[in-house]
Amino acid sequence: MRILFLSSGPLVPSSRFRIQPWVQRLRQDGHRAVVLHSFPAKYDYFPWMGFRPSQLLKRSVRWWHWLRSCLQRFDLVFIDREIFDSESLELELRFRESCGRLVLDLDDAVFLRYPDKFARLVPQADLVVCGNSFLEDWARPLNSRLLRIPTCVELARYTLRDWSVAGIGPGGPGGQGAQLPVIGWMGTTANLQYLREAAQALRQLAEERRFELRLIVPDASAVREMDLGRVSVTSRPWQAATEIADLQQFDVGLMPLSDREQWTIYKCGLKLIQYLAVGVPGVASAVGVNTEILAGDQGGYAVRSSDEWLGALRQLLDSVELRRQQGLAGRRTVEERYAVEACYPRLRDALLQLVSTGQRVRGR
Repeated sequence: MRILFLSSGPLVPSSRFRIQPWVQRLRQDGHRAVVLHSFPAKYDYFPWMGFRPSQLLKRSVRWWHWLRSCLQRFDLVFIDREIFDSESLELELRFRESCGRLVLDLDDAVFLRYPDKFARLVPQADLVVCGNSFLEDWARPLNSRLLRIPTCVELARYTLRDWSVAGIGPGGPGGQGAQLPVIGWMGTTANLQYLREAAQALRQLAEERRFELRLIVPDASAVREMDLGRVSVTSRPWQAATEIADLQQFDVGLMPLSDREQWTIYKCGLKLIQYLAVGVPGVASAVGVNTEILAGDQGGYAVRSSDEWLGALRQLLDSVELRRQQGLAGRRTVEERYAVEACYPRLRDALLQLVSTGQRVRGR
């Protein structure tokens, strides 16, 4: 196969987790996989250049990518969500024409921002890859050619946390000098707002137990506007090079979400999957796919109220052994359902089947 991948940008999570791992394995299997990134990244601009000139550059780069797709032969184009964060779908249709087949990858509710655009784009796709069942249910009335591939992690990179050095807090052996347990959150700056959903429980927990709330995020300034009471908060910038090491220092991972927003229902639970992949238990809002990931309280707890947040965090903080057991259960869940190693063959076979079915499709 000869596949053209159009990525949102090399460090954009949807590209890092839903394109780049497939590219590596496709190449190992002897297929030709070309990745062309948005420049600047789809949702960014260069401050020194200004917003409008940056958008012009971004559009010019994508037109050059389209010209390349016309000059080189590809069997299909695989698009990360959409080409531009805008109403326009002109280039999506042009790439479909030049490559013959279009695969659209959805890992978020981008269609809520541009409903008219996606109502036209999704039916044009020869295959829609959906990150969870909620996205699949949304897309089905528009296109029956669906494949569910969750957002995955590469297990070979995610080694297990060492629980022999777990934080045990002042109530356990070692008294006041013991290492404090770390309740961690990792994510993008835009999603830090959801920490408010757990704020009441964290405030009360800080009155009862000592712990550190550690945030791994590009910009943690928004936390200053949250009422976290006596919670001891630390933060450090997210970096790709230290991402897994940072995860391995958590004792518990948080994934709060609002149940009052339609957008959150369609999220793919990436940070929760990352916690479980290194054997760290998660506590997450029972919203969308989170309840599936933590089904049966395996790997942590999906909670619906401040009381449930508080109860789950108490249990995990009070027992290193419980954290270890839940973390290992979560790791098994990732191995079975959310690992690149497990999901890649299904994606590869679906793309091979698409390429092998008759002549390249032109227009529709």
